Amino acid sequence: MDNKVVLVGIYPQGKESECLKSLDELERLADTAGAVTVAKMTQLKNTPDVATYIGSGKLEELKTLCKNQGAKGIIFDCELTPAQIRNIENETDCDVLDRSMLILDIFALHAVSAEGKIQVELAQLKYTAPRLIGKGRDMSRLGGGIGTRGPGESKLEIDRRRLTSRMSFLQNELAELEKNRQTTRIQRDKSNIAKACIVGYTNAGKSTLLNLLTNAGILAQDKLFATLDPTTRKFNLPSGIPMLLTDTVGFIRKLPHHLVHAFRSTLEEAVLCDFLIIVVDASDDECMEHIAVTENILLSLGASSKPVLYVFNKADKCTSERLYDLRLFNSSRGRVVTLSAKNKQGYDEFISQLEALCRFGKTRKNYLFPYSEQSALNSFYSHAEIISTEYKDDGTLVYAWVDEKARGMFNKYCID
Repeated sequence: MDNKVVLVGIYPQGKESECLKSLDELERLADTAGAVTVAKMTQLKNTPDVATYIGSGKLEELKTLCKNQGAKGIIFDCELTPAQIRNIENETDCDVLDRSMLILDIFALHAVSAEGKIQVELAQLKYTAPRLIGKGRDMSRLGGGIGTRGPGESKLEIDRRRLTSRMSFLQNELAELEKNRQTTRIQRDKSNIAKACIVGYTNAGKSTLLNLLTNAGILAQDKLFATLDPTTRKFNLPSGIPMLLTDTVGFIRKLPHHLVHAFRSTLEEAVLCDFLIIVVDASDDECMEHIAVTENILLSLGASSKPVLYVFNKADKCTSERLYDLRLFNSSRGRVVTLSAKNKQGYDEFISQLEALCRFGKTRKNYLFPYSEQSALNSFYSHAEIISTEYKDDGTLVYAWVDEKARGMFNKYCID
């Protein structure tokens, strides 16, 4: 697709402001993909036109706008049907993308790991396969550019007759990688280390936060979906408590369901962790809407019951009055801190909240294990957070933080 594009959205009565906000976000997505937005078109329309989404009269206006602006691409802030894409392309002589295709293209651009590349290609094939049939200009889009990228730059060149076998192959490859991921998760569970998942709206600063805590070296850019592949790193709290932190792909409004499904194996980190760190861009006027989008996606994943720490990041870009208002954010689900992952403003309070969450539901107890029962002691080490150990005449004295399960298992050795 040519770099110059026109963005298009429709809105029902009373929803114009929401449409404009969504188009602003679409412009940022287009910028991330390498496009230059030269114009935006909106239309008051309660229901999309079946044939052209915006209707024949508005389509003629769009054609003129593209010609005057020198745009060869059009991006719609919705999902289009194959017929709509074909009809719009035939009439305007421009390449047409919808929101989902644009997001898929960005995912393809940023996929690094083998699993990420497979997930992206599989999602692209499932979504674009019907849209490759009967293109108005002999599938001229295969020349490369926005909307045509793939992890290997050849995704759309796969012949239709091979699509089914290709998708089957990718699904098998993904299943093998998921087995490896499951093995890693089992090992983490055995370690009894607290696990936290960093989630939130795209570009909220999740990667910057993980880099601050663990020197993970993740690419952190002021771009949407700069991070696609999940990264897990170990972090030792000042008290000595170890924990695992996992950075995940950012969320966004109108995130296509098929993308959530495609990345379910990596997003499962949010379901299997002990608690969530929801990172929010405090400087964004729409941050409350971003929280709602994040929570809705977590609900769809089955992770809505997890303890939560809300981190209002980018505090360095906010006034003191705004930070005060954000601290009043009332959530029945979790704690709230303000932070600047860039300059460590609010860092001590953030770490204090992490400590509290890692010990959520745990109590400090003292245990004495006779030397004749070392097997019980070895098992205890894998179920408790050890503070210190002393060797007495009658056995090993252990000071530890224990959860309800460990308290029940080792109750007979408890001496306090």
